[in-house]
Amino acid sequence: MRLLPGRFLARVTALPAIAVAAWLLVAFPLLALGSFTPLVAAVLGLPAVITACTWVPRLLPDPEEDVPWWPVVLVLVITVVFAAVQIAYHAEALVIRRDPASYAMYTTWIAENGYLPIPQQRELIAGDDPSLSYQSLAHYERGDVIWPQFMAGAPLVTSVGYWLGGLDGMFVVTPVLGALGVLVFAGLTARLVGARWAPLGALVLALCLPQQWVSRFTYSEPLTQILLLGGLVLAHDALARRTDITDRWSSAHTPAAVAGLAFGLGLVVRIDAIRDLLPVIGFVGLLLVARRGQAPPLLGGLLVGTGLGLYAGYGLSLPYLEYLSDSLHPLLLISAVVVLVTAAATVALWRHGIPRVERVRWLPGTVAALALFAMLLFAIRPLLWPDYGHGSDFTDGWVAYVQEREGLWPIEGSRTYYDMSLYWVGWYVGMATVLFASLGVALVLRRLFQRRDPQWLLPAMLLVWTVGTTLLRPAITPDHPWASRRLVVLVLPAFILFAVWFVAWLTRRCVVVDRTDDPRLMARVLPAVVAAVSTVALIVPTAVTSAAGIMGYRQDVGSVEAAHRLCDALPEDSSVVVVDSGMASNYMPLLRNVCGVPTAAMAEPTPRDVDRVVSAIHERGRDAVLAAPDWEPLDRLTDGEVEPERPFHVVARMDPSTLMEPPTGSWTFTGSVWVSVLPHEG
Repeated sequence: MRLLPGRFLARVTALPAIAVAAWLLVAFPLLALGSFTPLVAAVLGLPAVITACTWVPRLLPDPEEDVPWWPVVLVLVITVVFAAVQIAYHAEALVIRRDPASYAMYTTWIAENGYLPIPQQRELIAGDDPSLSYQSLAHYERGDVIWPQFMAGAPLVTSVGYWLGGLDGMFVVTPVLGALGVLVFAGLTARLVGARWAPLGALVLALCLPQQWVSRFTYSEPLTQILLLGGLVLAHDALARRTDITDRWSSAHTPAAVAGLAFGLGLVVRIDAIRDLLPVIGFVGLLLVARRGQAPPLLGGLLVGTGLGLYAGYGLSLPYLEYLSDSLHPLLLISAVVVLVTAAATVALWRHGIPRVERVRWLPGTVAALALFAMLLFAIRPLLWPDYGHGSDFTDGWVAYVQEREGLWPIEGSRTYYDMSLYWVGWYVGMATVLFASLGVALVLRRLFQRRDPQWLLPAMLLVWTVGTTLLRPAITPDHPWASRRLVVLVLPAFILFAVWFVAWLTRRCVVVDRTDDPRLMARVLPAVVAAVSTVALIVPTAVTSAAGIMGYRQDVGSVEAAHRLCDALPEDSSVVVVDSGMASNYMPLLRNVCGVPTAAMAEPTPRDVDRVVSAIHERGRDAVLAAPDWEPLDRLTDGEVEPERPFHVVARMDPSTLMEPPTGSWTFTGSVWVSVLPHEG
């Protein structure tokens, strides 16, 4: 079979979502069964990935347009360069301060042990001594076990890197996932805008600071981006061929099932993907009303993926969902309402079909105007409706600290800055992109209500809904670059996609002028000028923000080497007691999950408490190790009989926090672990 550039681009941009879905479909049940080991995962998971990546892409249709090789090559170059840069600048977040190290600790545990929950191993320390605790940041103590925070999806993928290359291998997986997200987005752009515009979409996303930033850490956003954007890619290809609901299984049904699976598996990675999937439910209802044969497999794949995601949450991450209950329970209620309303509407419309909205002449223009009006409201929101109320004293204190450091006045820790969400987008991709995207989404919605461009229906439903709900309530601590996480998965890709579509539409309109009989030079060069100027308007602000921001350094550099020194300093049969509550929150998972030693904490230890716990450890035939962030408490608690040592010491750069401007520069991270080894003498 001849390798055509269009065919190659269509298949290679669908591969990441296919591979990830196949891997999670095997890896997650193994973890749930407590059998997630390198051998079992390789024996079952590797054939599944190879089979899916070999079989499913062959079922995808070739693009209708004649695609040259140059956009394909440019997309691949952008993807490879992005991966190389992010690998070169990848972070080494092992000390838990925010989510990246939490995901890293989750990964190291399941990669080394293959099961959940984490045993406290209190029988190897001091039994049920009341002075000991086992909970730390992102690790919940329940009974005699510990449950890690977050969902299992991202750790199940980064575990592959850990198996292949230890901590260093784990840290380079997410840069690759971020690059694959760029590749998938290029495929979506090629399908909805045109293959010749795919390099522009890929380049703007690759230059975007948040896309680079999350790809340097063990965040879950890059993997979620692959699944949700990949679901749109596969759904587009599945729906490119007409099938009736009574037709036998064909090459159009399998991509639809895989698309639904990719969407649903987004929940295995991030529980808040429930919100993003609500439009997919409505779209399935429309497909059923239209008697499209892709509806049942799309729904089936969605149900399977969603079922695994709900089990991942309520089976393996229940304490985390309990922590999120104030926002999760209303979301689940809304989801139930959406399902019921969709089912009722599908039944009601089954006989009469989808309403002919294009016959209402004023409706398409009104919808377009409402889209522009909504963007205007987001733009003036800071002037009219500043947002307050985090519901957390800790968050209020942190925001007040950042306000004081940034020189903002007045100091209002309760300020959420959610009203600034549209300007956050403008920081990272430029206000020209925001303007073009606003015009683009208005025109796309207008065309959809005219029953034109049906391939845009699902992407528009999903992206418009997610952008609107995210900008309305980002639900995150508002300091940057941290808050930019909310924009990575779908919001920034949506703005870039609609902006590129508008530029392409405007260029084509200029081509119509060029084809007139006007011989003037301006008419002949106008399309090229419009395309060039618009491209510069998209690229330059995005690149400037990234270049002037936080992309020129690595965060927490030296943590991997220091972690190895710390583990080497601990005797093989040791039990560690952290005698500082602040340090315990940050370092207990590192000691337990990476070094593999039983670990507990003492909040306010006295010499009598320490003597009792150390004696209990020695009675179990184990060496006792006391850990603290400085040497003085260790010297005091051991009466100076043991010389403390500092195997873990890191002075590195870390991301800053800003509220009213894009992040620039860096702050300093200093981490130290002092230990005193009290060997068992018997």
